[in-house]
This record gives sequence, structure tokens and C-alpha cells, in this order.
Amino acid sequence: MLTERIWSGNSLRNFHYLVACPETGEALAIDPLEWRMCLDAARRRGWEITQIVNTHEHSDHTGGNAGLKAATGARILAHAGAAARIGDVDRGLNRGDVIRVGRTVELEVLDTPGHTMTHVCLLSHTAEPALYCGDTLFNAGAGNCYNGGDPEALYETFVTQLARLADATRVFPGHEYLARNLEFTLDREPANKDAAALLESAPSADPAAAPVTTLAEEKRINTFFRLQNPQVVARLRERFPDLGEHPDARTVFVRLRELRNRW
Repeated sequence: MLTERIWSGNSLRNFHYLVACPETGEALAIDPLEWRMCLDAARRRGWEITQIVNTHEHSDHTGGNAGLKAATGARILAHAGAAARIGDVDRGLNRGDVIRVGRTVELEVLDTPGHTMTHVCLLSHTAEPALYCGDTLFNAGAGNCYNGGDPEALYETFVTQLARLADATRVFPGHEYLARNLEFTLDREPANKDAAALLESAPSADPAAAPVTTLAEEKRINTFFRLQNPQVVARLRERFPDLGEHPDARTVFVRLRELRNRW
């Protein structure tokens, strides 16, 4: 399985992805807003885009569908519950479905509500697993929930699905927000040496060369995975005095997401 990460350079800081079969050159485009960049990248690699997947229905992920489909004839795939809102969807996706690309690539569909209630992530069961996670999980962060989502649903997605994936899973999100997310982690947990070390290089780094984190790294640098950390809880209580001495993980997550909305 081959992955091409495409930095959009736009104000929304989108990442797009091409996932290709090395034997046939067939490729899947994920959230190709800047569709011409995706098409150019595929042509440079000698790949043919045959499918488009939208992780969710927001226009900054679906806005390139029409152009790329017109240029390639690719089929559009999206969460079955979002298909009507997106329009022109050829295949509605449900939990556990498999997307096949060429002869060698298989991606499992995860139903991951939270950022929106009709959001999918794609998981490869390869030697180095890959998670194409849209706006559910960011490098060192979590998606917002104020445009059709729900923070408690996002908590369930993190705890019952994402946290249980293999630690070696590489994280490929829909946007590049690494530095800002690390700053939030350090605001919540100033003693986090892993987050501080990564942030040291992040502000000056070219977003196109931003590191690809693994789930193991996320559990060290992402405050939304560190819900039982004493410093996270103590500092959160300073902002929310009603939190209590021993808040449950769900409450910590929801309050962190509330705080991040206005941070």
C-alpha cells in the first residue's frame, strides 16, 4: 500500500491523501478539496484515481468531489448517513465495510461519530497500520463538535475505538494543526516533556513536512488521550471548580473539548 500525503497550502490547512495499490496503480483520494493538486500528484506517480472517499459531509472535505469526478470518473464513497447531504454519492459506507483499491489494498471503515454524527475513519491492517481520520483525531488534538457533532459521542469514539488500535498505527488527519494542539497540551500539562520536545521543532517546520505521529505518540502528547493524568485534572479543576476531586474520564474529555473551543 502506498500513501501520498498532499499539503494543500490553503488557509484551512487541509491535508489530502492518495492511497494506491502498488501492483495496479489504482488510487483512492481522501477528502480531495484541492482536487487539481490530487490529480497532479496522481499523474506524477502514474496512478489512476478510481475512488473518492469523504470522511464526513463538511464542504472543506467534499468541495473537490465534482471536479475530481469529472476529471477521472471516480466513484464517490461516504458515510451512508451523510450521502444525501453530500450528493452524488455512489456508495454509502457503514461500520465494518471494506474499501478495496486495486488488488492489494483493503481499508476497514470505522464509524466514528463526534466531529459530526456521520463521520468515518479508514484503517489499514498492514504491517504499519494507517488511520485516515479526517476531523476526528488530529496530530496532538481532537476534532471540534460545534458544526453537527457531539463531544460525548467523540469521547466514546476515542475510548472505545481509537485508543484500542495498535500503538504502531500512523495517524493521517484532515488538517495540520500540530503546533497549536501541542501548545494546548502544554497549557493543560506543562510537565509533558514529549509534547515540549515535539513543539520545539513544530513552529518553524514546513507543514508539508510535518511529522506523521503514531498512536503510541498520541497517547504521550495528546491531552485528549491523557484524561487520568493528575496535572491535567488538577489544572482543569482550576477552570471548572465544580469538577470534583475524582472526575470520570468522560467529564474530563468534555470539559477539555469545551475549553479548547475558546482557547
